[in-house]
Amino acid sequence: MNHKFLTHHPEDNVGVAVADITSSEIVTGACLETNKPVQEVTASGDIPLGHKIALTDLPEGANIVKYGVNIGHASRQIKAGDYVHVHNVKSNRW
Repeated sequence: MNHKFLTHHPEDNVGVAVADITSSEIVTGACLETNKPVQEVTASGDIPLGHKIALTDLPEGANIVKYGVNIGHASRQIKAGDYVHVHNVKSNRW
């Protein structure tokens, strides 16, 4: 396996780790919908299997896009390579 994360849609700005990612690791991903590679990103911290990694810089309030759908927004600034989880994302549902 050459990739460490997957995106579901070409417009996603987060990827899902398909293996544990370690801090400072340079990782690449693949898009499930297009079966094409996704850009390289350097992890700024450890990201567990199944959790999200930011693929771009996201200012506070920016939409978090997964499955091509806005699933929430950044509750604070998120840098490319950051672990994306409840500490920096607010759901749009609640």
